[in-house]
Amino acid sequence: VQLQASGGGLVQVGGSLRLSCAISGDISDLNSMGWYRQAPGKQRELVATITSRGDSNYASSVEGRFTISRDSAKTTLYLQMNSLQPEDTAVYYCKVRVTSVDYIWATNTDYWGKGTLVTVSS
Repeated sequence: VQLQASGGGLVQVGGSLRLSCAISGDISDLNSMGWYRQAPGKQRELVATITSRGDSNYASSVEGRFTISRDSAKTTLYLQMNSLQPEDTAVYYCKVRVTSVDYIWATNTDYWGKGTLVTVSS
């Protein structure tokens, strides 16, 4: 499974960006897809996730401003980011989790894309 994130860039406070993540490979055992970010000097943190059923979850810091979505084929993941603030500046990563089940054993495998930099200037 390979992921390629794109869409980052420089934007002013209050602006918008839409990130995309192109996904290739076998994700027939898809569990969830998500966006994470890592700001300079900080740990990587969850931004938003969406399950294989379409249920979404957001970090409280982006709730109401960001929207995660995907295409029907589950080959592209999106993150619409509105009302961007300087604290949203970070490298954004997309991730896919697949879960394989063998009898009673479930194994999760995470695949990460290379990040895309979002810089919000004031």
